[in-house]
Amino acid sequence: MNRSLVWRGVLILAVVVASIAAVYPPQEKINLGLDLRGGMHLVLQVKSEDALRAETDGDMERLVQQASEEGLTSLTTQRTGDDRFEVRGVPPTSDEVIAKAAADFLPGWSWQRQGDRLGFEMTPENRAAIRRLAVTQAKTTIDNRINQFGVAEPVIAEIGNERILVQLPGVDDPDRVRRLIKNTAFLEFRLTELPREGGGGFDSREAVLAQLGGRLPENLEVLPRDERDEQGRLIGQRFYAVRKQRVITGRDLKNARPGLGQMNEPVVNFTVSASGSELFGRATGDNIGRGLAIILDGKVVSAPVINARITDSGVIEGGFTQREVEDLSTVLRSGALPAGIVTLEERTVGPSLGRDAIEKGLKAGLIGTVLVVLYILVVYNLSGINAVLALTLNVLLVFGGLGFFGGTLTLPGIAGIILTIGMAVDANVLIFERIREELRAGRTVKSAIQLGFEKALSSIVDSNLTTLIAALFLFQFGTGPIRGFAVTLSIGILASMFTAIVVSRWMFDLVLARRHGLQKLSI
Repeated sequence: MNRSLVWRGVLILAVVVASIAAVYPPQEKINLGLDLRGGMHLVLQVKSEDALRAETDGDMERLVQQASEEGLTSLTTQRTGDDRFEVRGVPPTSDEVIAKAAADFLPGWSWQRQGDRLGFEMTPENRAAIRRLAVTQAKTTIDNRINQFGVAEPVIAEIGNERILVQLPGVDDPDRVRRLIKNTAFLEFRLTELPREGGGGFDSREAVLAQLGGRLPENLEVLPRDERDEQGRLIGQRFYAVRKQRVITGRDLKNARPGLGQMNEPVVNFTVSASGSELFGRATGDNIGRGLAIILDGKVVSAPVINARITDSGVIEGGFTQREVEDLSTVLRSGALPAGIVTLEERTVGPSLGRDAIEKGLKAGLIGTVLVVLYILVVYNLSGINAVLALTLNVLLVFGGLGFFGGTLTLPGIAGIILTIGMAVDANVLIFERIREELRAGRTVKSAIQLGFEKALSSIVDSNLTTLIAALFLFQFGTGPIRGFAVTLSIGILASMFTAIVVSRWMFDLVLARRHGLQKLSI
C-alpha cells in the first residue's frame, strides 16, 4: 500500500474524529434556532424623532453657551420642531458672532434671521445621519442588554425602515425581556414647571391646564406618573407640566447600579459622564427649589426637588421592586437607547411547535436520504456504496461544522442540509458518469477512475464555488432563518467537495490497492 493512500486515510480519519468531537454531545454543541427551540420574535420600530429632539436640545444649549462666552448673555431659545429651534434676543449687530458659533459648533445646521429671531433648521444630511445613527445605536444597545440578560444565540439585526429584528431562542420569561427591551427605553431629565417644587403632581391634565390659564405653552407638555400601592398594583395617575427641553438624557450616564434609599427602598444610583455633568450641574445650580422630573418612556417616575447643585451623581426613585431596579440598572449600564422604540410585531414560539418542526424536518430528511441512497445503489450497483459512505460522512461533517463554529440550526437550516445531500450526490454522479464513459472507451479500471475524477473535477469545483458565493451573500445580507440556511449550505458545500474529491477517490484507490489487476468495476 503506497504512502499517499495511508496519509489520505489518516487525514480522513482525523476529520471524522474531529467532527464527532465537535458535535458530541449534540444537545450541548448544536444551538437550536427560534423556530426549533421556541422563544420570542420581535420587530421593533425606532422612534428616530426622539434622537432628533435630543440632538436639537443639546445643540441649542451648546449655542447659548458659546454665545454667552462672546458676551451675548440675554439669549433665549425654544425648540419649534424635532429638528428646528429659534433664538431670541440677538441684535442684528451680533449676527457675525452667531454665525461663527454656528459654523464652529453646529456644522449640521442652517440658519436665517426672521425679524427679531434667528431660525435654525437641521440640514437634510445631518438629519439623515442622526436617524441612521439612532437605529445603529439602538441595535447595539439592545444587543448589550440581551447579552447581559443571558440569552444564547440571539438574532438582532436591522431590517430597513428604521426597524430592528430581535429573535431570542429559549426565552422562558418573555414579560421580563419585553420590559427590558421596550419599557425602560428612553431616559430623560427635565425641569418641572408645575408643580414648580416637584412633589406629587396634579390629579388630572385639566388641573394642570387650569393652573396655566387654560392654555399649554409651546415649551411645555403634560406627562403622567403612575401611582401604585405596596403590592405594585396601579391605583391612579398624577400629572406634571414639564419643559420640553431636556437637561440630560440616558446617553449622558456613565454608570448605574442598584442601591437602597433612605427608607431601604430599592433605588438606582447613577453617575454622569464628564460632558453630561457640566450640563447637569449648570441646570440644577440655576434651579434650586424646582422639581426635576426623571422620565422613562414618556412617563414621570419621580420628580424630586433640587436642593443643591448636582454634577456627577444622583438617585432614581420610583417605587420600584428589586427586580425592576436590577433591570433598569442593566439598561442604563449597557447604554441607554438614543430613541424610544415601538413593538410592531411580536410572536412567541412554544417549544412544542419547535419539537414538531424538528420531527417533520428529520422525517423529510430521512425520506429524502433513503430515496437518494436507493437511487444510487440501483443505478451504480456496488460503486453506489462508495457514494453512500461519502454521503454519510458529508452529513457528519455538516453537524461537526455547526458544532465547531457555534452555528445555530434552524428549520431553513435543515432544508439546507437536505439540499446539501442532493448536491453531494450530484458530485458523485458527475464522477461516476465520467468513469462510465472512460470504461466504454476501453480504458482500464484504474485509468478510467483516474480520468473520471480529473475530468469531473473542474465541473464540481465550478458549480460548488458559485453556490458557495451565493450562500456567503445570503449569510452577509440575510437575517435570522436565511442566515441559518446559508450556514448549513456553506458548510455542506465544503463538506461535499471534500467527500466527493478526497473520500470517494480514496475508497476507489483502496479497492484498487487491495485487488491488483482489477478488470471489471461494478458501476
